[in-house]
Amino acid sequence: MTADGSSQHTPLMRQFFAAKKEHPDVLMFFRMGDFYELFYDDARKAARLLDITLTQRGASAGAPIPMAGVPYHAAEGYLARLVKLGESVAICEQIGDPAQSKGLVERKVVRIVTPGTVTDEALLEERRDNLLLAIAADGAGYGLAWIDLTTGRFLLSEVADAEALTAELARLQPVETLIAEDAVWPKAVTALPGLRKRAPWHFDAETGRRELCRFFATRDLSGFGADALSRAIGAAGCLLGYVEETQKSALPHLTGLAVESAGETIALDAATRRNLELDVHASGNRDFTLLGVIDATVTPMGGRNLHRWLNRPLRDHDTLNRRFQAIAALIDSGCLESLRDELRGIGDLERILARVALRSARPRDLSTLRDGLARTPVLRERMAAADSPLIESLLERLGEHADTALHLQSATVDQPPALQREGGVIREGFDAELDELRALATNADQFLIDFEEREKAASGIPTLKVGYNRVHGYYIEISKAQSARAPTHYTRRQTIKGAERYITEELKAFEDKVLSARERSLMRERALYESLLDYLGERLAELKSAAGAMAELDSLASLAERAHALDWSRPQLSADSGIHIERGRHPVVEQVRDEPFEPNDLELDETRRMLIVTGPNMGGKSTYMRQNALIVLLAHIGSFVPATRAVIGPIDRIFTRIGAGDDLSRGQSTFMVEMSETANILHNATAHSLVLMDEIGRGTSTYDGLALAHACASHLATINRAFTLFATHYFELTRLPDEHEGIANVHLDAVEYGDQLVFMHAVKEGPANRSFGLQVAALAGLPKPVIAEARSRLARLESEAAARPESSPGMQSGTAQLGLFAPPAPSPVEESVRALDPDAMSPREALEALYRLKKML
Repeated sequence: MTADGSSQHTPLMRQFFAAKKEHPDVLMFFRMGDFYELFYDDARKAARLLDITLTQRGASAGAPIPMAGVPYHAAEGYLARLVKLGESVAICEQIGDPAQSKGLVERKVVRIVTPGTVTDEALLEERRDNLLLAIAADGAGYGLAWIDLTTGRFLLSEVADAEALTAELARLQPVETLIAEDAVWPKAVTALPGLRKRAPWHFDAETGRRELCRFFATRDLSGFGADALSRAIGAAGCLLGYVEETQKSALPHLTGLAVESAGETIALDAATRRNLELDVHASGNRDFTLLGVIDATVTPMGGRNLHRWLNRPLRDHDTLNRRFQAIAALIDSGCLESLRDELRGIGDLERILARVALRSARPRDLSTLRDGLARTPVLRERMAAADSPLIESLLERLGEHADTALHLQSATVDQPPALQREGGVIREGFDAELDELRALATNADQFLIDFEEREKAASGIPTLKVGYNRVHGYYIEISKAQSARAPTHYTRRQTIKGAERYITEELKAFEDKVLSARERSLMRERALYESLLDYLGERLAELKSAAGAMAELDSLASLAERAHALDWSRPQLSADSGIHIERGRHPVVEQVRDEPFEPNDLELDETRRMLIVTGPNMGGKSTYMRQNALIVLLAHIGSFVPATRAVIGPIDRIFTRIGAGDDLSRGQSTFMVEMSETANILHNATAHSLVLMDEIGRGTSTYDGLALAHACASHLATINRAFTLFATHYFELTRLPDEHEGIANVHLDAVEYGDQLVFMHAVKEGPANRSFGLQVAALAGLPKPVIAEARSRLARLESEAAARPESSPGMQSGTAQLGLFAPPAPSPVEESVRALDPDAMSPREALEALYRLKKML
């Protein structure tokens, strides 16, 4: 139903339609007493989404009004559910006083709750940034701007193409995104949750520049390093307008812009983030991710900061070395555990300060801030022994806040109530006027006790009692049986079942005095609470700096605790190209498996840029490749690494092509996805990139697959010259070291003991000599008849291949293809052993033969 013919509607419905006209695309929470009501289509939608009752009450314009409502005191829970579903809600509050209003109470939309602009604690994931993103596009690329309103971070960046945009979206994971309605967007954008389309003029760069300069009170944006980023400025202007439109309040915690440059970081595309399982695992279990292993933070803001570090590995060696040194100092100084104990007592100060800035902070936010600031002197004391330039700079940012903590301590009670509206937040002794009003209201209890005793004695009615309710105020209650004995100066106030209620002049005068005192007490306390928010607002910049420092300290302490507990070592960042890792381990697999992890080395340099990795399925090829990528990644967030020693040269990007999967939404088969990811790598990898390639070409025929795998490996080795781990089951590729410089073979071994297959998980030089495919199939539980049939069929195929070598898909004419399960050719040692006749040998000849065989090995 629309507002057409609104003159026929009731005054209340006309008020609703006026508010709804300004916000047609969002649900309207319309305040009516103790409930938020939804009407018409909003009611039908909310009833479906929230599973609440849809009713029809009253009528307007001659038709029943569909309604659904939620209690005011429980609204947060319902808002949280709607926000998680991607819905936005306009909060239309009563802004007039019902007791003093003549006619309809005035109502006004005071804010709009959207997924990207929520700041209430109950509506947020505490360890995830809550990002609102805007994207502007032109033919030359994309501009991005994003805000975390819960902390006041406002950032910009620009990317050149859709591939880079997809990578940024995978990193940022926004909860709400603003785009122009007239542009054609890549699939990665249109699939985003919380997508909002805005008119194109919202993204105009010049308008955005003027609005940003107005907001930050600057002449231009050069001080933020953003003056040349026209596309990003257009996105930022749209973003700022949207936030001001939804919050309908000042935004003092947005104090500046920061620019992120792609050249500062190691680039990770969406497939690489997914394949390395940085913070998401297919099972949904966070413990199986790298973040699950390294996140031992004890504050939510520290957890969010560490998550940002993990998703934005840096290339600046100075910054990383400062983190390494700080971690070492925390471990060596012996202050780590005491520091973490102090941090445990500090709440989410970043988000509390955002609510202070938005004037939505609750009493317990202030008590948490008070207690957190009170711990800063102890934090300083705990870190005094840690000799680190980075920790010293963080202590400087931490600042001194004794006066603020003391002011909050004197102003607020130790355990304040959840909400301010009922009072009881301000400490006794803080304000003389409030104390006087409270005393007046408190002494009422004794007056009522004395008054009741006097009236019982004067009336001779022992069951008489004095009571109070919000509707009728104070009253004297006498049972129906005794009501005939009520004194003549009693005036009847209310009749209820079984009793009569009365008022007297004395009780009425007391009521006026007490209720006035209570109202004035609440009003005074509200004013004092607002003044506390003003006081904190004046110190917002320094408090935000302190909260940010605490978050970084928590992140560093977490990395130090993990390094100490898991026996990780400090990596060395080198200016020389190469990756040298001794006894490296997979950080996640080592933690989730019960068996000891077999460490392995990696050696890549200018003369050894590609390793062809062979070995059986389940032998550990994928684990080996991933562990080295994760070690490199950990080093570039400033963490110690799971290795005895790691020396890592300059790295600009990490690429992975691992695993199989369809993209049915884009009509892409498993093989098409594989080839798309491979194409991205071949186009973008450089001599400073680390590339993991697993089983290229397995999704098509043997001839095509082998040809593709050979061509891709050759291109990576000769054109890209990236540091590459290339795992394959095509044994023909083990001849690549003979064709190109810089390529070597390594393999993961397995041995058979009778019917048992044992995976050694040890990386050795040279190619594998067997695949053990049938043995792995047997381990997987394939029926024995199937395995037997496979063995028989394999024997026939090998015989046919041997008889027709010219039909082989091998790389050289006349060379038979080595089947995936082909038996190995006999080694010289085996042939020598077969030639021996022990019965015909003397002891001396046998000993000489043994030495000869050992020398051959």
